[in-house]
Amino acid sequence: MADRVHPAPPPLSSSPPHQPDSQRAATTAAAGAVPPPTDTTPLQQHPSFARPAAPPPGTYIVQVPKDQVLRIPPPDRARRYKKLSTRPARRRALRRACCCACAAVLLILALAAAFAGAVYLVYRPRAPAFTVASLSIHGLNATSLALSSSSSSLAPRLDAVVRADNARNAKVGIEYRGGGAVAVSYDSGSARLAAGPWPAFRQPPRNVTALAVSMTGNGVRLTEEQAARIAREQAAGAVPLQVEVTVHVRLRFGGVLRTWTIDVRARCDVAVDRLDGDAVAVNRGCRVKVRPLWWWW
Repeated sequence: MADRVHPAPPPLSSSPPHQPDSQRAATTAAAGAVPPPTDTTPLQQHPSFARPAAPPPGTYIVQVPKDQVLRIPPPDRARRYKKLSTRPARRRALRRACCCACAAVLLILALAAAFAGAVYLVYRPRAPAFTVASLSIHGLNATSLALSSSSSSLAPRLDAVVRADNARNAKVGIEYRGGGAVAVSYDSGSARLAAGPWPAFRQPPRNVTALAVSMTGNGVRLTEEQAARIAREQAAGAVPLQVEVTVHVRLRFGGVLRTWTIDVRARCDVAVDRLDGDAVAVNRGCRVKVRPLWWWW
């Protein structure tokens, strides 16, 4: 069935309806307008197929979707715009670098903690023990003590045998480095009598080593109360002394692993029967402090 084409309705005209077609056409031609279509007008010349007329000049409001707006800065602020536009990227890069660095540090700490825990479980390190085997004292007789309470000073000399016990460590050796010291004092450490160096040596696991340490004192002064107390304690056969040992050690795990230098401090309470000659030393206990690896012991 063929398509039917219906002509468009004629446009409204301001001319009176009783005006003839010839006069209406002449009037339209004189006005310069397009004659109204008729039934015989071709489709190409129909007003609906004609191009729209150009709008008169003026100001128009054009509405564009927000996501299609292109913001272009003025030329005088192009440099500032570029600087501000690149700042978020720099901040993101800086935050990413900080996060990566923190993650790397945490990973290293976790690996180090895991390694230290594994070493502790395998070797079970323990702190060394110290005892005073013997003590020989010279220069602290009754005459010198009486003079020290007046005007003169004392210069005692002490020879001690100190035992370093590493028997509790079955797999850990101890390396004693130089710079250690041994000191003997009286009255809870308030009056130091003599001091000497601690020798450097290596101690294998399950070993007990006896070391001879020589100590000297110079310019030692005791108060009258301390001199009188020492005389009474010597008469009773029990003079309390404090032996302090400060050494720098390294722990050796097998033949490869070893720690950094660790400070070990020991304080032993000793009672001697005399202050002149070879004295009998009675150990009353030693306290050992290890830093910074105190949690190992």
